[in-house]
Order: sequence, then structure tokens, then C-alpha cells
Amino acid sequence: MLPPDDFDPPVGLAETLSPGLRRIVAPNPSPMTYRGTNTYIVGTKGLGVIDPGPQSTAHLQAILDAVGPDQEITHVIVTHTHLDHSPLARPLADRVGAPVLAFGDASAGRSEVMQRLAATGLMGGGEGIDDSFVPDQALADGDLITGDDWQLEVLHTPGHIGNHLSLGWGNICFTADHVMGWASSLVSPPDGDLTDFMASCAKLAARDWDVFYPGHGAPVRTPAARLEWLIKHRLGREAAILAELRQGPATAREIATTVYADTPPALLGAATRNVLAHLVDLTGKSVVSPVEDLHAEAKFQLDDD
Repeated sequence: MLPPDDFDPPVGLAETLSPGLRRIVAPNPSPMTYRGTNTYIVGTKGLGVIDPGPQSTAHLQAILDAVGPDQEITHVIVTHTHLDHSPLARPLADRVGAPVLAFGDASAGRSEVMQRLAATGLMGGGEGIDDSFVPDQALADGDLITGDDWQLEVLHTPGHIGNHLSLGWGNICFTADHVMGWASSLVSPPDGDLTDFMASCAKLAARDWDVFYPGHGAPVRTPAARLEWLIKHRLGREAAILAELRQGPATAREIATTVYADTPPALLGAATRNVLAHLVDLTGKSVVSPVEDLHAEAKFQLDDD
């Protein structure tokens, strides 16, 4: 968790962040979403809406109210299919007659190892998966989304979930839940994959960004420093997990109760998923292995045991 900030924006009101960019915070605060989901509106005439947010009549109306008499929504863009980001996309698109753009459905981009985990019966956790989501247009890494006076570069950044996108707008990046403004990102198998997450961090770190606009929390004004912190944070968790395994084989939940000792009980499930993500990543690196088959309740051991 990052130090507390003073991010406390009005909910349901479009705030101008810079010329041609506004933000509306959805009314869905929670331990997983902080103040609520950030919906962004880019453009001055033909508008692109990034992450319409959760199923909410009030939030749908707030987005529609932000459209001026000489404006129209031309693109509805979804960064990923968690229930706090994508469900409002279809109702909004139907109201305004715009297409829904995203990487794909809920399982798109899922890595092979996570497909195997899903086959064991492990279901998505955390924010919940929008299993019914289907875009009108599937986006690929490197695609350009072009509006009247704006253009977004599509960056496939799996890790938080396989279909996760970040969006480059010049030297600005909309990072959704890959890099957030208030906490480290949840990586919850089988939809979250830590190996992919770390590769996506490196992908973003290779560019010189001025600011990150995240899916939750305040803008990140020092993008390189935040990515460095995020990577070090994950490596620190990895070291703590390996230290626990030096005491003997253990499950993800057993490790989480120690490594995340200060975590509120309500978030222990999410912490356990994070530990499992590390264990799967370490298995892929041949550092640890499951004692028997790979599944959510498996015991893991160091490979040199």
C-alpha cells in the first residue's frame, strides 16, 4: 500500500484535468476500488469514453450529462473486463450509437499456465469478472484509436488480467489497473499473471511518460518512480515468500497469513491470490514447484529441497 493521499474528488461530476481530458469518478468506492472507478473522457467534439465503469444508472447519466450540445460520444473504450470497469460499456454504447472497443472478452489474453489453472476450477477473484462482455471491435497491441482531435495508442499490458490495455496519448498514459494511484495492482490467478505483469511493467518503463492516469486514485506525476516502486514491491514480496518456503512446503494461504500479516482479514483472500501469482511465476522460473499438481490449494516447495 502506498502512503495515504488527499485524493477525494467529487463523485459523478466531470472534472477537467487538461485540455481535452475530463474525469468522472463512479459511485463505487470499496477496499478494492478506493474512491471509485475513474472514467475518462477525451476529445472536445467527438469524444472517447475510457472505462465507462460499473453497472450504475447514476454513472451512466453522469457520463451523458458531460456531453455538450455540440459534442457526441464516438468511441467507448474498455481497458479490461473487471466488473468495476466494463459493464456500463454496452448500455452507454446503445444510448449513443458508438462502438465498444477492447482487447477481447473476459478470457482473451489469458496465459497458457493460467488456462490450466482455470481448468482445475479456480475462478476469478478480486473485483469480479464481466463474463458477458464482448466488444464490437477487438484491439491489438500497437493499434491506433483515432477521434476528431485525439489519438490513443493501444498498449497490451496483461498481468492484472490477460485482456488489460493501457492507452498512450502522447506522453500521457491511461494505465487503468496496471499502475494505480493509491496501491499496488492486484494480480489474481487465473485471470492475473505475475509473469505477464512484470513484463508489462518493463514495457511501460521503456517509454518516457509525463503522467499516468490510473483506473483508481490520483494521477501519477512521477511515472518512472512509481514503476520502479512497483517492481521493487513485487520483488520484495517474492523474497518474503521464498523466505517462508525455506521453512518448509506451504500453501499460498499459509504464506499469505505471514507475509501479509498486517492485511485486514477481509482482504486476506486477495492477498492469497497475490501469493499464488508469485508461486506460479516462480514455478515458471524453476525456483519453486508444487509438491503435487498445480492448483490453488497446492503446497509449494523450493526446487532445491
